[in-house]
Amino acid sequence: MSKQMKIDVVSDVVCPWCVIGAKTLEQALAKLGGEVTAEVSFHPFELNPQLGPEGRDLAEHLQERYGATPEQMAATRETLRARGAEVGFTFSPEPTERIYNTFDAHRLLHWASLSGKQPALQQALWDAYFTNGENPGDHDLLADVAASVGLDHAEAVRILAGNEYQGDVVARMAFFHEAGIKAVPAFIINNKHLISGAQSLAYMETALREIAQQS
Repeated sequence: MSKQMKIDVVSDVVCPWCVIGAKTLEQALAKLGGEVTAEVSFHPFELNPQLGPEGRDLAEHLQERYGATPEQMAATRETLRARGAEVGFTFSPEPTERIYNTFDAHRLLHWASLSGKQPALQQALWDAYFTNGENPGDHDLLADVAASVGLDHAEAVRILAGNEYQGDVVARMAFFHEAGIKAVPAFIINNKHLISGAQSLAYMETALREIAQQS
């Protein structure tokens, strides 16, 4: 008999390890087959809430925030491309030049969750930023990406022009912050088990199977 599992994924649109973690989760669930039936939801985490609409040079940001050297950044890019290829995600061969504010993207993701299109929108936003090098804070792009997954373009434009779902996003971020989530990706299973970071497929599969057996 298949075990029911609730999985809350806390992530950001400009977090490359979140893409890898989410795609690894997807593969792990596929390998578990009929053992587990999962309900997966994405929740907001802003890595850079201080950024304006124009974003910031990514290399400068990484150097200032983490002390990363150009050589370390290049090595990380290669690691990400290799890990991405393993889980079926394509990172652009060109270095990402800028990092952006993602609050409005999270507002659209909340809206998409009301119609069951959130996972598709999350994937499309990752594709837009990491594969195509586009700005996930640009309202025109956000509306177009929303339409590409079957959401109403005009409604997306209307939402982005105002403050709709702002309170919902702020409340969800505060909830997970108070729950102890300080970095992403974070996977909360059945409201009590935490898997942090972009783990390997073997680790994720084993962890999910063990949690399912305990439930």
